[in-house]
Amino acid sequence: KGVTLCNELFALDKSLKDLSVSERYDQRLELVKPKLEAFFDWCESLTAHGKLGTAINYALNQKERMMNVLKDGRLVLSNNLAERGIKSLVMGRKNWLFSKSFEGAHAVATILSLVETAKSNGLHPRKYLDYLLTYLPNRQNTPLEAYLPWNPKVQMECR
Repeated sequence: KGVTLCNELFALDKSLKDLSVSERYDQRLELVKPKLEAFFDWCESLTAHGKLGTAINYALNQKERMMNVLKDGRLVLSNNLAERGIKSLVMGRKNWLFSKSFEGAHAVATILSLVETAKSNGLHPRKYLDYLLTYLPNRQNTPLEAYLPWNPKVQMECR
């Protein structure tokens, strides 16, 4: 039953992905909220032990975080995007153990963060890094917000 409820919940939320942020927010309140509540009501009705009990307790401990998706249409139900975003970090972790210095490891982490931020904002990572390395060192009174990946000029230059 729990798997069925979760599958229905994710399928429903996936069906809302092409809506505007405000429409998705409204539809989530109308359609997703009852499914989320049904799932957590089902979890609370169980008295399970062993691995099932552990899974149910884990789900109940995530209730507040899961309900956050109802607060903003931009939020996602799953952490898959975040998991995918750190995949390159996790895959390269053993290689980075051999950084010659803490500063070198910090530089790698910074660059990876910029690359993943560019990807998640629809930018070409190399173009974004080129843009930053070209314009940031010479900026005069330009606020840093002008270089953030969601800035319209950055979006136009780095796609």
